[in-house]
Amino acid sequence: MIFTTPHCFFSCSTSLPFSLSKKPSFFLSKKLRLSTWASSRTRSSSLCTASLITSPDSFEVGRLIGSYGFMNVTSYSGFQSGADLEFSSGDLGQLRVQDVGEGSVKIRLYEGRIAQGPFKGTPVIFKVYPGQRAAGIEADMLAANELNAHAFLQSSSEGICKNLLLLLGGFETKTGEQWLAFRDNGKYSAADFAKATSEKISRARSLQEKPWNPFEQAQAFKRRTYFVIRLFQGAMNGLAYMHNHERLHQSLGPASVILNTIVERDAVYLVPKLRDLAFSVDISFSSLEEGPSTFSEDLWRRASSAGAFTPMERRSFGIADDIYEAGLLFAYLAFVPFCEAGIMDGLSLQRLLESTFKLDVMATREYCLADDRLLEAVKFLDLGDAAGWELLQAMLNPDFRKRPIAEAVANHRFLTANVL
Repeated sequence: MIFTTPHCFFSCSTSLPFSLSKKPSFFLSKKLRLSTWASSRTRSSSLCTASLITSPDSFEVGRLIGSYGFMNVTSYSGFQSGADLEFSSGDLGQLRVQDVGEGSVKIRLYEGRIAQGPFKGTPVIFKVYPGQRAAGIEADMLAANELNAHAFLQSSSEGICKNLLLLLGGFETKTGEQWLAFRDNGKYSAADFAKATSEKISRARSLQEKPWNPFEQAQAFKRRTYFVIRLFQGAMNGLAYMHNHERLHQSLGPASVILNTIVERDAVYLVPKLRDLAFSVDISFSSLEEGPSTFSEDLWRRASSAGAFTPMERRSFGIADDIYEAGLLFAYLAFVPFCEAGIMDGLSLQRLLESTFKLDVMATREYCLADDRLLEAVKFLDLGDAAGWELLQAMLNPDFRKRPIAEAVANHRFLTANVL
C-alpha cells in the first residue's frame, strides 16, 4: 500500500527477473514506508511546487486511453542483457523475428483531472498499477519505486526539470490498485511519432502517379531532422538531470519519451518529457554502499562482469548503461522516422548494431548505404560531416568507460550546431 494517510511532499522493457525470496526493505506490515526525503517544507504556491495530492476525492477519472506492459525477449541475447523494453498492447504481434513473452504487470492509462482545490480542472494522466492479487508483489514494488523516484527528483532545490513528467499525486483503491496521477503534457510518445511518420512516408511514396515534389521532399527532410534533434536533445536533458541528481532511468526507449506534439511543423513548441521511472536506480554513494536492491541487482551484477567493483566504478557503469540505452534510442530515431513503415524496427536495429556489426557503427553505415530504403537515415546521420555517426559510436562504445555523460551528449555538435 503506497498511499496511506496524506503526506506532505513538496514537488516544484525485458521484464525484470525479480528475486522475491525476501520482502523489500520498503515494506512494513503490508504498507510502503515513504522515504525520509518526504518533507513538509513550504514552497511557493505554483502548480510545480504543490504537495502531492493523495486523496481520491481530489480527482475525476475519465476514459481509458491505453495500456502497456513489459516484454521479455527470450530468443535473442545481444550485446546487453537485461535491457528493459516497453511496448504498447498492439505491438506484440509485429515482433515475429524473436520469441517474446509478456510480463505479469499490465499498466492501464486513463484521462482525468483534478476535481477540487486551487488546481481544479488541471488535466492529468493516471497510470494504474494492478493490485497484488492481480499481479503479485512486483506491481507494488514498481509503483513504489516510480513514486519514490519522481518525488525525490521533484524535491530538488534547483526546481522542476521541464524534460521530466510531473507527478501530481495518487491514491490506492480498495482492491489494492495504485493510481499515480501525472500532469497531462501529451498522450503521444516518441514511438507514436516514429510510427506515424514512417506511415506518412509510405503513403507519399505509394502515389506513383504523383511523384513527390523534390523541393517539398527536401523541406520535409529538414523539418523531420529538426524535430528529431529537438526530441532527442530534450530527452537527453531529462536524463542529464536525473544523473546529476543520482538517479538512473534504466528503462529508456521510444515509449518512455512523451511528446506534446508529433506535428513536425510545430517542432519549435516541442517539449519532450521522460516518463516510466519504475525501474529507476538510486546511485547516491550512500545507496551504493548499502548493497544491491531489487531494482539494481542485475545492474551491479553486470557491472562486476565489466570490472566495475568500487562504488565510484559502479556509479560510472550505471550512468554508462543509461547512455547505451539512450544510444539505441538515438539509433531508433535516426532510422524509423526516416524509413517507410515496416522497413526497420527497434529490435531489428539493435540486432543489426550489436550482433551483425559488433557495435562498429561505420561498418553499419556501409551496409545501410547499399540499401536504398535506408538512405534517408544515412543522410540524416551524415549531417555535419557525419556528426550523427560520431555521436552514435560514442554512445554505443563497447567500453563503458569511454561513453560520454548525458550532458555531453545533449551538447554534442550534432544536436547544437546548425547541421542543416
